[in-house]
Amino acid sequence: MSETTDLRGPAPTLEAWTCPAPLRDRPRVVMGHGGGGALSAELVQHVFAPAFGGEVLAQMGDAAALSLGGVRLAFSTDSFVVRPLFFPGGSIGDLAVNGTVNDLAMSGARAAYLSCGFILEEGVEVEVVARVAEALGAAARTAGVEVATGDTKVVEAGHGDGIFINTAGIGLIPAGVDLRPQRVVPGDVVIVSGAIGVHGVAIMSVREGLEFGVEIESDCAALGGLVDAMLAVTPDLHVLRDPTRGGLAAALNEIAAASGAGVVVRERDVPVLPAVANACAILGLDPLYVANEGKLVAFVPREHADAVLGAMRAHPLGADARIIGEAVEAHPGMVVARTGLGGTRVVDLPIGEQLPRIC
Repeated sequence: MSETTDLRGPAPTLEAWTCPAPLRDRPRVVMGHGGGGALSAELVQHVFAPAFGGEVLAQMGDAAALSLGGVRLAFSTDSFVVRPLFFPGGSIGDLAVNGTVNDLAMSGARAAYLSCGFILEEGVEVEVVARVAEALGAAARTAGVEVATGDTKVVEAGHGDGIFINTAGIGLIPAGVDLRPQRVVPGDVVIVSGAIGVHGVAIMSVREGLEFGVEIESDCAALGGLVDAMLAVTPDLHVLRDPTRGGLAAALNEIAAASGAGVVVRERDVPVLPAVANACAILGLDPLYVANEGKLVAFVPREHADAVLGAMRAHPLGADARIIGEAVEAHPGMVVARTGLGGTRVVDLPIGEQLPRIC
């Protein structure tokens, strides 16, 4: 390059770009809009939020915190379109319960009731529907929640994928609990409840018929009991998130953006099972971006971190919990990872999802 080359010039326009990845100015919906990353956020912010409005919706949490009749409620809804319907460690029925229960738990609420809507494709075997329903009912009983109401619709053959499920849930938020990203402050300790990336790799292994030497089972589980154990130590947890679509990276970026704090993660401290690490290496995936269905990430005041970590490790779903980083004043709203070689790298919000249709 010539020393006289002028590197300054007009900024490039999106219209001039060509890229195999979906660009953010796409006029049509692409798979990335459902991936929990930047495209999903833009769809919500520019289409749904302006259309719906409202102060409660503006919370943009895993569950909405409501005041009704003098009590504080958490309310959440989720839809499940996973393929395949059954996978190592669970099924779409387990996901439908645990996903909504966990969204409620991230607000500190213990789920009480669920609704359940089945959308069935014409031609799906009734025996398959029964297996999913049985799994869903068993998961609800394990989580201590009741399926109180539901609905069934059938679409023509070729217009679905066997079974889709929507669940909504409500639960009570205990007094003194206020979990939201705006409470995060520099100095908060970041704790993850266990090994990440397990669910996404489990789905991919069975979907694509891949073998990695050992069977990788989904971590799908209801986290209400783990959250109860953490709150028993102190109600002063700042924020909880279950890193599903977009993985741990997306959850940390959402918290950083909402709080205005920077986040530093030590890569060597992030727990990743060897089988998951090997699978991600083969597939060219980053475990930080792979979905989980039975893990949470917590931002905890430093003075409570050791006690909360101890309570987590005493619970079966938090036995492998680790401190992985902290909130900082530097680089506000940005997540960075310190690598094993002593360098740092920016951990961006993913554009879409590395593994679509994982929940």
